[in-house]
Amino acid sequence: MIRIRTMTHDDIPWAMRLKDQAGWNQTETDWRRFLEMEPDGCFVAEWDGQAVGTTIACILGSVAWIAMVLVDQEWRGRGIGKALMSHALNFLDARKIPSVRLDATALGKPLYERLGFVVEYELARYEGVPQGGATSRALEIVNEQDWPQLIQLDRETTGADRSKFITRLFLEQPESVRVVRSAKLFVGFAAGRQGTRAWQIGPCLSIPDAGADLLADAVHRHAGRQVFLDIPVQNQAAVKVAQKLGLTVQRHLVRMYRGKPVHERTDHIWASSGPELG
Repeated sequence: MIRIRTMTHDDIPWAMRLKDQAGWNQTETDWRRFLEMEPDGCFVAEWDGQAVGTTIACILGSVAWIAMVLVDQEWRGRGIGKALMSHALNFLDARKIPSVRLDATALGKPLYERLGFVVEYELARYEGVPQGGATSRALEIVNEQDWPQLIQLDRETTGADRSKFITRLFLEQPESVRVVRSAKLFVGFAAGRQGTRAWQIGPCLSIPDAGADLLADAVHRHAGRQVFLDIPVQNQAAVKVAQKLGLTVQRHLVRMYRGKPVHERTDHIWASSGPELG
């Protein structure tokens, strides 16, 4: 009864309704970005011809990311989520991707564990309308010729080649990107994107010395607006910044992996880019 097919741009309006049903923050731009980055890795589950679920598998060098595992509420409990995940994992296994990662909600975590995923660490989603956040440090607006250096910084921090994602994010929201430079080297950057419910701040990646200023500045530039920050709980310095800005925990996510572990610098992750691509 379940059939998995490739997603197309025609599915986006329905996928947005499914996303809204779950109360998530993604926009049509996010769905289009997935389809542009990995057109063969975007999947829709159908039950007797009716679309009932989605998932995305995006290859980032030797690491792949699974996201947007959504099943219509009326169709849950029929194995649709497992079928979508199995299809996505088969897609990645056929391409010999050694590491597969995702950010799990409490609802999805048991399924992922049954499929061989192991817990890495916890993230807390902070939300709210920020109070304050100004910083005395002079932050630079990035130039396009500097993007390769920032992409390399991202790669060294996350252990994945997210160049196709970071490049699109910078193209979509160039005004949101700020950097910190030490001598001639970049030591941190922050970006963000608009969501349907809040502005998602991240990725914000930096050495400890500059991270607090980057994060505070990113939040300050959206004062008076609802923001989301997904922070690894081990990064207590980032947690303190979020709390100082008056943000509170909305929910927790669990970062998980299947296959080869990935070396990720959580002490340099002040805000992840969100559950979609870590």
